Amino acid sequence: MTRIKWFILLLFFVCIKIQAQTSYDTELSGKVTNMGEGVTDVHVLNLTQKRATITNSEGEFLIRAAVNDTLMFSAIQLQRKSLVITPAILSSGYIIVPLGEFVNELDEVVLLPFNLTGDLSRDMNNIETDKVVVASTLGLPNAYVKPITQAERKLFEATTGGGLVPLNPILNAITGRTKYLKKVLAYQEKYARTNRVRDFYADSLFVQNLGIPSDKIEDFMYYCEIDSSFSSVVDTRDRLKIWEYLKRRSSQYLVLSNEE
Repeated sequence: MTRIKWFILLLFFVCIKIQAQTSYDTELSGKVTNMGEGVTDVHVLNLTQKRATITNSEGEFLIRAAVNDTLMFSAIQLQRKSLVITPAILSSGYIIVPLGEFVNELDEVVLLPFNLTGDLSRDMNNIETDKVVVASTLGLPNAYVKPITQAERKLFEATTGGGLVPLNPILNAITGRTKYLKKVLAYQEKYARTNRVRDFYADSLFVQNLGIPSDKIEDFMYYCEIDSSFSSVVDTRDRLKIWEYLKRRSSQYLVLSNEE
C-alpha cells in the first residue's frame, strides 16, 4: 500500500512538472524560408504576449513563446502566416516556417474621362482617334520610297555613268574612290545602328544594369560594332533580343577591361 502511495505521489509531481513546462514560455528558435532559402528581415510577432523580433540574414529568429501562443510571420514581399504553438513545437525548440510569394491582385480600375480599363484589346475599341495624315494615307506617289543618304547618292554617282563606255565608274575604281565611298557607306550604316541602340536604352541602364562606366559607353558600343553579329541582331529591332546581346557582350568587355 505504501508503494502505491509513493507511485501516485511521484506521478503527481511528474504531471506538475509537465504542466509547468507547457504553461511558461521558453526560448523558441526557428528559420523562415522561401523557395528553400532563408529570408531576412521577416517580422516575427508573438501576438499573445505582445513580443516581436526580426529574422537575421540567414532567415533565423529567436523568440519567447508558450503553448497556445499565436506567432505571426510577416514580410512585404511574402504571404503572411500565423502559427499556434503546440506542446510538440515547444518541446522540439526549433521550427521551420516556409512563406509563399505575395501576389497582389487589384480590382478592375476605370480611368476617366476615357473609361480606360488597362485592357488594350478593349480600350482600343473605346477610344476615338484622328486619322494619321501622311504621304501613304493621302495616296501620294513614291510614299513608300526610302530617301537615300548622301553617302548612298555619292556611291551611286561614282558607279554609274552615261555614254558608250562610261568613264566615271572606271576612273573611280582606278583611283580607289569607289572603294572609299563603300567604306564610308558601311561605316555610316553601322553607326546608324549604334545610334538606334543608344536611342532604345538610357545611359543609366548601361551603368546600373550592365556595369559599364558612363565614360566607357562609347568604347563599349565600338566593341559591339566590331562583332560580326552586331548588325544582324540590331536589324531585328527586337529590344529584348538586343538587350540580351548587350548583356553578353558587356560581360566579355568588362573581363577584357579588367585584364588591361
